[in-house]
Amino acid sequence: MSETHTTNPVFPPGRYGHRREGRRRPVVPIIILSIVLAASVLVSVKLYQRYGQTDYQAQIVGWQQSTDTTMTIKFTVQVPAGQPAECVLRARDYGGNEVGRRTVVVKPADARATSIEAAEPVTTSKRGSVGDVLGCQPAS
Repeated sequence: MSETHTTNPVFPPGRYGHRREGRRRPVVPIIILSIVLAASVLVSVKLYQRYGQTDYQAQIVGWQQSTDTTMTIKFTVQVPAGQPAECVLRARDYGGNEVGRRTVVVKPADARATSIEAAEPVTTSKRGSVGDVLGCQPAS
């Protein structure tokens, strides 16, 4: 028959180093990790408030290639009542390469208007095939 040991083994003193009964948790790394996570959340919230969802929503209506060096882009912008918008327009060629870009300021017809319709020309370096509105923001 074999013997069963139910106690922890006893090691000779001084031979295997000092054994710890309990292990301490690494407090400092946990605190640092908590601070970094909290700071990341705060930065994310601030950036979303600044650059996230805005009241200025643009929608492309269409475009027309007037000449080989000019494209007219038609678009609408939803704005807070009576506020002007600054929009970035872009023209691209058939391959998707940018051939023209322009920043325009569009103003509503009256102080209560919440939608602005505009058609703005964009100068291109060669014949474009697609017009885009990259985004709009409050006019400065």
